[in-house]
Amino acid sequence: MEIIGGGLLEIRINRSDVGKRVSVRSLTDAGATGGKFTDTVGVLTSWNNDVLLITRRDGSPVRIPESRLVAGKVVPAAPARRRGPAASFQELARVAARSWQPVESEPLGDWELRAADGFTRRANSVLALGDPGMPLDDALSFVREWYAERGLPAFVQTSTGAEGTHELLCAELESKGWAAETYAQVRIGALAPVGDVEADTDRVVLSRTCDEAWLSRYQRFGEGSPAVLKVLHNGPSVWFASVPADDGAPAAIGRCVVDGRWAGFMAVEVDPAYRRQGLATAVMTALARKALDEGASAAWLQVEADNSGAQAMYDAMGFAVHHHYHYHRAPGPS
Repeated sequence: MEIIGGGLLEIRINRSDVGKRVSVRSLTDAGATGGKFTDTVGVLTSWNNDVLLITRRDGSPVRIPESRLVAGKVVPAAPARRRGPAASFQELARVAARSWQPVESEPLGDWELRAADGFTRRANSVLALGDPGMPLDDALSFVREWYAERGLPAFVQTSTGAEGTHELLCAELESKGWAAETYAQVRIGALAPVGDVEADTDRVVLSRTCDEAWLSRYQRFGEGSPAVLKVLHNGPSVWFASVPADDGAPAAIGRCVVDGRWAGFMAVEVDPAYRRQGLATAVMTALARKALDEGASAAWLQVEADNSGAQAMYDAMGFAVHHHYHYHRAPGPS
């Protein structure tokens, strides 16, 4: 916070700073004697009716009554990573989208409406990477109708925490009743250290296609749909990994998509009976070595915000959070 003469805190933000990254200090309870302070850093997404709305890096919104504001200032964007690959949000978002392609899509300005018979939110949500080419209310009405025609709920995928992400769009969607859900992280790291890990990769079988055994281990396969195989097999250069087990179903599986300098890891799963044996690491290492052979040098992956076990493994491999994402679901019938 900005400290000025006499030890006083200074408010250096106003309504014209909406859209900028700010750091503010506020009282937690304005009526309490000796009330406590709390600090909030994020994008100032609105300042209406004497209430500030700040969206944190992980996408969580914080509302602060103007009467409790003690200090505030505009701060620079989060510093760029000093180690590992550098990437803009736009580049990484497009790479991730190519790795998990829908069965059907339609452009709406710079937005892309995606559908795949309901298989995963990623393949059944709007990828909003620019201007929809019409007023937001009209765009959202089009989105709701498009998904309703396909018997699907309407979702918009939104990201936060990096330059060019969707903090302002998140605030607008929330104000229109679109509920946020399913929070996750996008992490990036150098690929070579993943391939250099000493792991039992001799047990890992790599293939260009996933068979019934692989699908039997995949938690999101469910009842199955033709869309599942179309999504899984589609991408610039797709590899599947599995570690055979005695019962026929793999003890562990994984998927990697190589796209230029990027290798994306997904669907890394281990049978509970075989956990803590290094199988997830072996799968990722084997896939990383294949991606290195194809010329990739950087790695990315997505992990749910509440999956602390996977996050710890990725920490050890050198993956750091690049940005966060979640979904906004349309209110009421879609």
